[in-house]
Amino acid sequence: MARNRLRIPSLVALSAALILVSGCGEDSDTSADGASGKESGKPKVVVTTTWEGAFAKAAGAQDIEVIVPQSVHHAPDYDPKPSDLAAVAEADFVLYAPFEPYAEKIKEAAGSKAELIEVNLDNDADKVDAEVAELAEKFGTDEAATRWKATFDAEYTKLSKELKAAWPGGKSPNVVTQVFTAWSAKLAGATIVGTYGPEAVTPAQLAELSKAKPALVLDNAHMSTGTVLPDSGATQVKIVNYPGDDLDLLTVYRNAANELRTAMDAS
Repeated sequence: MARNRLRIPSLVALSAALILVSGCGEDSDTSADGASGKESGKPKVVVTTTWEGAFAKAAGAQDIEVIVPQSVHHAPDYDPKPSDLAAVAEADFVLYAPFEPYAEKIKEAAGSKAELIEVNLDNDADKVDAEVAELAEKFGTDEAATRWKATFDAEYTKLSKELKAAWPGGKSPNVVTQVFTAWSAKLAGATIVGTYGPEAVTPAQLAELSKAKPALVLDNAHMSTGTVLPDSGATQVKIVNYPGDDLDLLTVYRNAANELRTAMDAS
């Protein structure tokens, strides 16, 4: 995994400038009736990427600002800008993932009073449910999260049923999956016969994974190392974890289902 190359001195300097610009920051975090974002039930949530943003939206947050542009392929490599610090300074909550080490430094440099929340970014359905429920409790948006969960559960069940109906020969396909795309194998009801990553596959791993004779190799589009098992005859399927700018997590599942269905139809 690429190392973060954040320049701390520049952030500290930017934070000093930010304090001068936003000296009345406490007032800007208050609504017209005098209530803060948390108290008004509409907290301002700043997230590092669209992935955290989708979790926040699912939990019921409405005022969400994303720091890392979707065009940045690997979020930990992002170098925050002054505008990022300004956004954090106004937030009630800042969401980040453990592999994004700059997140806490952003908060510190901006002098933010936001609550920093570490999110377990995994699209496994059970883990999504747990994270969304926890965020909703912090945001005070439980009802919205409950409605989203009902929609999510129905869509997940539908997609899973369709994928199982597409199994080649009516049998669960054997798959090798990158560790961060195992959720899509679970969605398809596929049989995981091996995992790899996030590091590049070694020759020893290559030999071991090839022995498993997978029909499909699930590749993480955001951390791809190229063709994983080039001589195995397995079809490699690109799985995207991050949602688009609409922060719609359901689209991630639909897209993965389409990719898997196409690959199985071709088997």
